This record gives sequence, structure tokens and C-alpha cells, in this order.
Amino acid sequence: MIDEEVTLKKLEVFLAFMRLHSLSRVAEELGQSTVSVHRALHTLEEGLRCPLFRREGRNLAPLPAAFAFAKHAQRAVAETEEGIRKVREMAGFAGTRLKIGSLYSLTLRCIPRLLMGLKLRRPELQIDLTLGSNQELLRSLDEGRLDAIVIGLQGAPEDPQLLAVPLFEDEVYLAAPLGSPYAGQAAVDLRALKDEKFVTLGDGFVTSHSFEHAFRQAGYVPQTVLRVSDIFSLMNLVGGGMGYSLLPGRVAGFSARVDLLPLDERYASHQTITLLLARTRERDPNLLALAAECRMYGARRLELPA
Repeated sequence: MIDEEVTLKKLEVFLAFMRLHSLSRVAEELGQSTVSVHRALHTLEEGLRCPLFRREGRNLAPLPAAFAFAKHAQRAVAETEEGIRKVREMAGFAGTRLKIGSLYSLTLRCIPRLLMGLKLRRPELQIDLTLGSNQELLRSLDEGRLDAIVIGLQGAPEDPQLLAVPLFEDEVYLAAPLGSPYAGQAAVDLRALKDEKFVTLGDGFVTSHSFEHAFRQAGYVPQTVLRVSDIFSLMNLVGGGMGYSLLPGRVAGFSARVDLLPLDERYASHQTITLLLARTRERDPNLLALAAECRMYGARRLELPA
């Protein structure tokens, strides 16, 4: 058994003394008092149950046992330091790579601006971007495959272990092909579209939840002819006349063939674009930089398009 008096901190003090051969110089290098350094060496001897030094006036002279032990102590400290470094890299803490997840619909303006700002803050950082649905991204964050995600939420995050940084609020609109009968209306009543066909995103996307919420308010189940897995295909289908849909305002610049028309306030649905990360990692320098950039983006949001 290793005695409780034998600690890594005392091994560091011991190795510093073996290198510097002076209690005062070790104390200066480690930011400790000479008394603390002497006590660490003395209690280390007690823990080993073996003398390491002999007194020579006010200083200590290493015995052969000290030189033999120093080789093992050096390996123990070096292995521990390397283990700490590797574990931190595996956990993504202050590493050189950051894995971020986001929605397809945020890649027009929001995500490029965030990543450009983050690279200015931390130029050495390599960034991996993964796109997917809310459901997929939340699962990847929970399993540690992503360090942070930027998604849309309808309300506060349910998991208390997650830290949330809101960026902006986005409103949901009726997506219609150009020249539809509903163009020019101040507010569209969804009940008037009861006989129309719709296309939507599959389950797991925040926009599919908004779609279902709006039609619950309208009191009927729409005729959904097709479900797709990405917002680009969805907008192409709407623009091509396949059907109508409900989409957030942030996709307005994706297609010149699609009109986004305001809904009657009875069917209003909002999404809060939010950065999510594990609370256990909120002090990670890379994630602190990302959170700061998200807050800046949110502050500029009143002057910039989404």
C-alpha cells in the first residue's frame, strides 16, 4: 500500500530539490515557503519509511536512496501529467479541436458568423461542424460526441445538466410558392388551407414540432404528402409547387421561389435559437470563447438579419 503521506505534490517538491539542491531555490520556484518545502520532504521520508537525505548544516544532502527513488518519481509524475493531458483532450477540454453541432437552417448566416468570430478569438482552434436534427444533436451532445450544439428550442431546456445561452428568437411563417393565392395577406389563417397539401420535415426537428403545434391550434391535421430530412430539399419542394409548409424566418434567403407569409397570431409559434453545452464543461476555454461569441451575436441581432 502507498502511504497517504506519499503524494504527487510532494514528489514534485522532491524532484525540484533533486534538481536545484537548495531549499530556498525550490521554495522560490514553486511559490512556497522554505518551511513548507522542508516539511514536504520530511513527511515524504516518513511515508516511504526510508531516509532520503542527511543534514549538512542548514541544507540537506541526498542519500543514494534519493537518487534511486528520483528515477521512479520522475516517471510517475511524467505519466500522470501525460494522462491528464490525454484525458482532457478526449473530453475536449482546452484541446485544439472543437466539435459543434447545428441545424441546417442556421448555416446561411448565423453559424458562419459564429465560427468566424470564434476563429478570431482562438486562431489555433480546429472546428468540426455536424449538421442534423434537434434529436440527433442532443443525443450526440449527451454521448460526448459533440462539445456544444446550436439548436432551436420551444421553451427552456429540460435537462438541468445543460447550460443554455440564447441567441435570438425566430418566428414561424407559412412557406408558399411564389404567386400563391395567399400572397399579400397581412396574416394567413391556417383554417383556410384545410384542403391544401403540405410537405414538412421529419420527426426530431424543432420546425416539425412548430408545424404540429400550429395545426393543433388550427384544429385539424393537414394533408402531409411528403416528409424530408433537410430544409434545402423542403424549400425546393415548396418552390416547385409540391405543397405548402411552415418554416422559420431564418431560411428566408435560401430560395427565391418561396414566399414566407406571416401567420395569424392564433397560430404563432416561436423558436429560441440557443447554444447548449454541459455544465461540467462551462469553464473550458474553447467553450467560454464560443459562449462569448454567441452572446455578442445575440446583442448584434437587432441590427443584423438572422
